[in-house]
Amino acid sequence: MRIRVIWEGKTKDAHLRALQADYTARIARFNEIAVEEMSSQRRPKAPGRKLSPPEQRWIEKLKGSSKVVLDARGREWTSEEFAEWLGQQAVRGTREVAFLVGGPDGFSTAFREQADLLLSLSRLTLTSDWARTLLLEQIYRGFTILRGFPYPR
Repeated sequence: MRIRVIWEGKTKDAHLRALQADYTARIARFNEIAVEEMSSQRRPKAPGRKLSPPEQRWIEKLKGSSKVVLDARGREWTSEEFAEWLGQQAVRGTREVAFLVGGPDGFSTAFREQADLLLSLSRLTLTSDWARTLLLEQIYRGFTILRGFPYPR
């Protein structure tokens, strides 16, 4: 199973970029991973019910992938529950899991409806940069939990 993490825009903070690179390298020891930055696009102030042109491109690019959209309205899991879900995806033969992190305005309702899973990392408000970093850390933590490594303690 391939892990694909796609986010809108670039991480501005050099320290967070370094953490993201570190966690991506750690994940790569367990599983194939690709991290992609999509260019930021101006969207309507309040994302509507229709797909924006960038969102349409994302959907087309991810045909056949299991799409996990980070969203404040999504499911909240413990790290162990997330690890279990990740393991189940591999057992089910999921070819690719794509995690999608939007920009400051989030995604439209139509885009969220295309998701296989809406996932919330926290009830707290996080910047996109922090959400990206936390997502990568939790993916790494999930693999260490599945393999019985001591990292999660």
